[in-house]
Amino acid sequence: MNVVGQDVEIDVDGSAMAAYTARPADARLRPAVLVCSELWGLTDDVRALVRDVAALGYVAVAPDLYHRLDADTARGFTETDANRTRAFELVAQLTREGVEQDLRASLDHAHARADAAGKPGILGMSLGGHLAFYAASRLDLAAAAIYYPGWLPVAGTALSRPEPLLTVAPAIAQREVRLELFFAELDHVIDAEQRDAIAAGLTAAGVRHEITVYEGAAHAFFFPGREPYHKASADDSWQRVAGLFTSELG
Repeated sequence: MNVVGQDVEIDVDGSAMAAYTARPADARLRPAVLVCSELWGLTDDVRALVRDVAALGYVAVAPDLYHRLDADTARGFTETDANRTRAFELVAQLTREGVEQDLRASLDHAHARADAAGKPGILGMSLGGHLAFYAASRLDLAAAAIYYPGWLPVAGTALSRPEPLLTVAPAIAQREVRLELFFAELDHVIDAEQRDAIAAGLTAAGVRHEITVYEGAAHAFFFPGREPYHKASADDSWQRVAGLFTSELG
């Protein structure tokens, strides 16, 4: 499917938030899918992911969720130790209120341009999976595809402040959002104990969910061309994402 991608600016409370959006080249109204970036922000990998979501038949929007904190993050960060340190400084300043406002503005942008119709979905990688989990508790979403989300059952990082983000699971259940979560067996960020805690919390809350753990895969296994890339896991997970969105978004 041919897609059209472009950089845009989205108004958020009187300020401009950079975002990247893509949609099929035809003029049909289609459901929107928010894309939440990993730690490195709106990189070329994330922009390619937005186009891949669009190729599934959706209006995809990836906002720069660091925009309130740094004026020079619209193209993301290259993966260096110095940039990792800077990115974690920004992560420490994210707030639940700010993230929700930015994601709502991104959905409003999709719908205001008459590109999108129907109930939306969300997809997030790593930090983005963490943020997508929170969004599922606050936004009117139908489905969330969540890759190796850090810090859900542990307080102190990103939006797991003051309590672990896993505590919002009952709100996800109340909204009837369906979750697909993808984990790596050898993840250095999310160990088996954390995966078990996430599964138990979602089950106890009554969240509609499925968890897949990929044997032999490590954190950040999805993107080609990077050291952790695990093709079999990436391919299988993408098929599941497509199935989730087809089932829940149409």
